[in-house]
Amino acid sequence: MFRSASDRSAAAAPSRCGPCRAAAAAMLLAGGLLSACAAGRLTETHQIDQALRQAELQPAAMAASAVQVVGPQGAMAPAPARRVIAQVAAEGEAGLLRHHLAVMGAQSRVRLYSHNRVRLLEDGPATFDAMFAAVERARSSVMVQSYIVDDAELAQRLARLLARKRAEGVEVALLRDAVGSFGTDPALFEALRQQGVPSCEFNPVNPLRRLGHWGLLHRDHRKIVVVDRETAFTGGINISAVYASGSWAGSSGRRPPEGRDPAQSGWRDTQVEIRGPAAVRLDALVRTTWQRQGCEAVLAPPQEPSREQPAEALGDDVVRVVASGPDEPGDNRIHATLLGAIAASRRSVHLTMAYFAPGDRIVEALCEAARRGVDVQLVLPSMSDFAPVLHAGRARYEQLLSAGVRIHELQHSVLHAKTFVVDGVLSSVGSSNMDWRSFTGNDEVNAFVLGRDFGAAMERMFERDVADSRPVTLASWRERPWPGRLAERAALMFERLW
Repeated sequence: MFRSASDRSAAAAPSRCGPCRAAAAAMLLAGGLLSACAAGRLTETHQIDQALRQAELQPAAMAASAVQVVGPQGAMAPAPARRVIAQVAAEGEAGLLRHHLAVMGAQSRVRLYSHNRVRLLEDGPATFDAMFAAVERARSSVMVQSYIVDDAELAQRLARLLARKRAEGVEVALLRDAVGSFGTDPALFEALRQQGVPSCEFNPVNPLRRLGHWGLLHRDHRKIVVVDRETAFTGGINISAVYASGSWAGSSGRRPPEGRDPAQSGWRDTQVEIRGPAAVRLDALVRTTWQRQGCEAVLAPPQEPSREQPAEALGDDVVRVVASGPDEPGDNRIHATLLGAIAASRRSVHLTMAYFAPGDRIVEALCEAARRGVDVQLVLPSMSDFAPVLHAGRARYEQLLSAGVRIHELQHSVLHAKTFVVDGVLSSVGSSNMDWRSFTGNDEVNAFVLGRDFGAAMERMFERDVADSRPVTLASWRERPWPGRLAERAALMFERLW
């Protein structure tokens, strides 16, 4: 049976991202695998320049020819697909929207999912309330994929709910990363197995655990919950107790109680709830990963929206689901999409990022955007559960500030969000950080939402985070103490580990 709080007195403290990232880095160094961190392919700057030139020459034609729209009944013919794009453009800033679509289309084939209803969820309590309510309503399936599944009360509650749903005949599966969930008591997953709920760990640390599926450098960093192939949740939030209290920032102006360590709770993070055809794509990602990992239970095969499914128009939001990983062919799709959006920006780039050690190309793109007059602002952490990434990111501050980029450091809470809004019309919420691990070593997924309406909600959230942050000025940064400078230089030397 699942343990109560009193039964867990001897259990280890809940897993957090930092210790797991630190353990992974230590294992890489010990194994002499440093060079392998650069194995993933990242988009070259000249490829972005070429895409921009193509988009500028024929923006409307490029946007139309390279975009496929999938609705509740499957892939759309060109005429209804154009109507979907026109409806999103009618929200405002139509020229900017088509410009970004053209740039994405010049980089690669773009598949958009229409007729979604997307809800922005700030912090853990709002996310878990919505997530548990959706799972309670499940009729056919619940797929859960998370980098971290700890064994605190939140995960215990989810485990009990999954077991109950399985007893009701619902197809259920739980996929977690072996490194991210390394500190979790195996009794949690054994109890699930006894209740008939299949669980599986991605690339076990022990190569003998599941032969043929081992890769210390290759981690599953995605966070996905999908119910009935109709409602999906994705973003930065793990199944972890650190989110239970919400962040110690926000419009409430709350501050952590005296003596309370923000790293133990009060994390600032963001998730989206997606109802509609894009949920089918996220469900397919979980099932495909399960199959590729050779997990023991047999799940129903992945699907795409089809004409056999109900043709219910749940909403007007258009979503692009971008998945990436070291096993995917070609350049990293999330890196390419983010880099292309920054390079294509005309008015604003507003970025909130938990782990910011992005490498030269993204830093140069941010600086170039600021120099051409784009409002480039970053909300970055003032504290972190993994200090090397914090210092590696700060090593870039002077270059960014000198170019006109505005930097704000979030106070009182551990920042774990990975969000992005460009020109108010292209928004991203996902699992991918702007660091080398996310771009070359992890399976990640981001939901890109098109349109001014959702972009406005993202901008309001960004403004709240800025209000809860301390601005970093070039003058004050140049006066920082020398120990910090040494830490930054050392962390930057090993940027490709983080």
